[in-house]
Amino acid sequence: MSPLRLPWRRRAQPPGDLACQELVELVTDYLEGALPERDRARFEEHVSMCEGCAAYVEQLRQTLSVLGRLEPEDLSPEAERELLDAFRQWKREEQSDGPS
Repeated sequence: MSPLRLPWRRRAQPPGDLACQELVELVTDYLEGALPERDRARFEEHVSMCEGCAAYVEQLRQTLSVLGRLEPEDLSPEAERELLDAFRQWKREEQSDGPS
């Protein structure tokens, strides 16, 4: 599986009235079936017209499918360390990119 690509970085004008970045913020609620009907309709309309967001949603679906089958004991200590290091690096980058 390829790394997740954030769709809004590749599209200047989002289709419809839902921006790509807003879709990324709503995707978890959408996949859990927790979006209100109006937001769900906007989300689905956007995905139907935006190839980048459609790919992003599909990547998340696949990731969740795999993670749903992963047991803690399936992860080697080395893999767990690498994942935690990657997460910590991501958090440091997020914090350094934030507002000053």
